[in-house]
Amino acid sequence: MKFAAIDVGSNAVRLLLAKVEEESVRPVYEKVALFRMPIRLGEDAFPHKRISEEKVQKLVKTMIGFRYLMDAFEPADYMACATSAMREASNNREIVDLINRESGIDLSIISGKREAEIIYYNHVERLAENENNLCHMYVDVGGGSTEILIFDDNKIMESRSFDIGSIRIHEGLVTRRDWEDMKLWVKHVSSRYHPISAVGSGGNINFLFSVSKTNEGAPLEYGKLKKLHTYIRSFPIEQRISELGIRPDRADVIVPAAKIYLSVMKWSGITEMFVPQMGLADGIVHVLYSKHKQTFV
Repeated sequence: MKFAAIDVGSNAVRLLLAKVEEESVRPVYEKVALFRMPIRLGEDAFPHKRISEEKVQKLVKTMIGFRYLMDAFEPADYMACATSAMREASNNREIVDLINRESGIDLSIISGKREAEIIYYNHVERLAENENNLCHMYVDVGGGSTEILIFDDNKIMESRSFDIGSIRIHEGLVTRRDWEDMKLWVKHVSSRYHPISAVGSGGNINFLFSVSKTNEGAPLEYGKLKKLHTYIRSFPIEQRISELGIRPDRADVIVPAAKIYLSVMKWSGITEMFVPQMGLADGIVHVLYSKHKQTFV
């Protein structure tokens, strides 16, 4: 079975084309192709509460392109979700209607809670097989928000969405009170559930994991992540691009994103983070597959 997932994020817009094979005990998820456009809706939505006409047109053209790709792929089903930037934009309904008229894509603006629930469908509880049924903290950092879930014995016990993201920090839009709110919540749930490790998702933690030279499947240690954060922060943005080879649309947000992961790990007392390189789009595919199975069982 083939499925398509669209994630309209604050930093980038992604289309994931995936296949699900049912030949083994558990379904096997295969990424066929991933397309990413760094439109940065959050640059408009967070400071101005409105997305500019220029970015709207880029978004519409991107969605039209995604429509053609999906038509060629012929998925059994698709889902398109928009997150933090679109939640805040005062013209979000106009944009959703325009996308539907121009591309035929039905785009849903989802809440932070729903975003966290979809992320959970990645079944991240299976990552640390030697720590089965123990408590873990899932941390997904986007451009506009951070979703944190506590899952224990394969169940979501707590979840919160915070308006703290890499673009918001870069634009100076995160207050001390915002940080304190997240800190108090993380400390509270950590004292109740005692998570033994974290699971991180998002483009920035994927990049940090890849350059950390940590073995695949092994956790990224807090100390190593902190050293990476300090090292990258020591370079001006221009040199991060020219000398470290970081993409321009990541070079300015990589440091704020790392700060969020480090802060959550410090407050929770967690010393290691698994990085499965999965996110909202992967979760959407899992949701679609589950929906398909319920329909046809």
